[in-house]
Amino acid sequence: MADVHPAAGKQVSPDALANIPRLVTAYFANKPDAADPAQRVAFGTSGHRGTSLKNTFNEGHILATTQAICDYRREKGLNGPLFIGIDTHALAEPALASAIEVFAANGVDIMIDKDGGYTPTPVISHAILTYNKGRTSGLADGVVITPSHNPPEDGGYKYNPPHGGPADTDVTGVVEKRANVYLADGLKGVARMDYAKARRSATVHAYDFITPYVADLGSVVDLDLVKSAGINIGIDPLGGAAVHYWHPIIERYGLKATVVNEAIDPTFRFMTVDWDGKVRMDCSSPYAMASLIRMRDRFDIAFANDTDADRHGIVTPTGGLMNPNHYLATAIAYLFAHRPNWGKDAAIGKTVVSSSIIDRVAKKLGRKLVETPVGFKWFVDGLLKGAFGFGGEESAGASFLSRDGAVWTTDKDGVILGLLAAEIMAKTGRDPSQLFNDLTAELGVPHYERIDVAANAAQKNVLKSVTPEQLGLKDLAGDPVRATLSKAPGNGQSFGGIKVETDFGWFAARPSGTEDVYKIYAESFRSTEHLKRIQQEAQAGLAKVFGV
Repeated sequence: MADVHPAAGKQVSPDALANIPRLVTAYFANKPDAADPAQRVAFGTSGHRGTSLKNTFNEGHILATTQAICDYRREKGLNGPLFIGIDTHALAEPALASAIEVFAANGVDIMIDKDGGYTPTPVISHAILTYNKGRTSGLADGVVITPSHNPPEDGGYKYNPPHGGPADTDVTGVVEKRANVYLADGLKGVARMDYAKARRSATVHAYDFITPYVADLGSVVDLDLVKSAGINIGIDPLGGAAVHYWHPIIERYGLKATVVNEAIDPTFRFMTVDWDGKVRMDCSSPYAMASLIRMRDRFDIAFANDTDADRHGIVTPTGGLMNPNHYLATAIAYLFAHRPNWGKDAAIGKTVVSSSIIDRVAKKLGRKLVETPVGFKWFVDGLLKGAFGFGGEESAGASFLSRDGAVWTTDKDGVILGLLAAEIMAKTGRDPSQLFNDLTAELGVPHYERIDVAANAAQKNVLKSVTPEQLGLKDLAGDPVRATLSKAPGNGQSFGGIKVETDFGWFAARPSGTEDVYKIYAESFRSTEHLKRIQQEAQAGLAKVFGV
């Protein structure tokens, strides 16, 4: 990571707040140039993201993308309801209005929050799966308007097909290509209805998202146990979409819990700024989470979610903010020991850049480990069929099966991961940090870090397709290389980089899709000094491949 900004961890200053009127005006007034690759629709691992100030998230993008989704649905015979959720970013409301105009004009039955409120990503996934259960036709799908934890100036738009999880490239590639044709043609062919007329349309339905999701939570986390144990919980929604879900959850299950911040403000002025001085609702960042960390002694367990509530940040009295990898390992160890109704063959899903402490936990449990490329889409099928008990990413996103072994969500759910921390404490009498220390006493202490290294476009392209033979490392930081991978061992899919493993450490390198850097994820089970040596030898080995 680069040098930490002097304002990191401090309250955002008034002069650094997003100018919301300017942002929303730019959404409607600015017209993206389809001839500029930077201004086209581009679906990454979590949909299209951008900002209206740079012509990367404007009305044209949403109109074109929504029409492309309508076309895709028509071609695939999808005619069930489409559930739409938004988060609390300033561009979410304008984008929702644009989407409603197009969906209504195309006669798509859409379900929007009955109170004009906000809907977390996992709630959309759960709604899709609940509706589709037992159906073979008339299947539902969904859209979530969110850029996740990104800064206040950003907007995001993602599509979840009938399986309830993030759309794969076979879907997003079609939608992206069609949307860019509409953009290039000046939106010719995009059906659109006046907003007021669209809202009165018979195909636009007010829907209660909160009640069914809240009612089902007890099937995935043992909230009766949490209540009876009297676990004192602190919750910070970070001004995000889950804010209006917590009081119904607390009341329904009789939890002893406090929502420490209920503010919704598109400038996110209540946030402490992230490592680089930007406002970012990243619940895995100790800088963004500084306010909740300071409260840790007030609660038995505390947690936060990012803006669309698909990520989690766990704060314990004994350890502060847990490293995401540490909590994933702890959650996996606990769940597979306390979910007797899960299938005996239910596997553990992790990404190639997640900590190897998870591998060691899986071996201890006698469970199959499935290592995939980065992106939650790789866990969708396994969670849907119950083949995965748990799927998690190093970036603090995960989901797991219901207590009876049925699918819960096929997208990340930060709400249940937070509540699980309370269940863990209620069941064991110890917080997750303490349980992680128990694991490391038995399995070894992981020293893990991700760093960014400067790289030009040519070097990033080389890294995308580098082979084990090209890298040719025989040993790493004093240990013989056990494996060099360019494809994920769990499914044989390329992860767009390289990974080198020994018995005591590893590194993985992948190019950034947005910056002139490549990312090195590295871990040592020896020491922080050994970790630094792994990082140095990784950079030296890649420099040779780049011809530097």
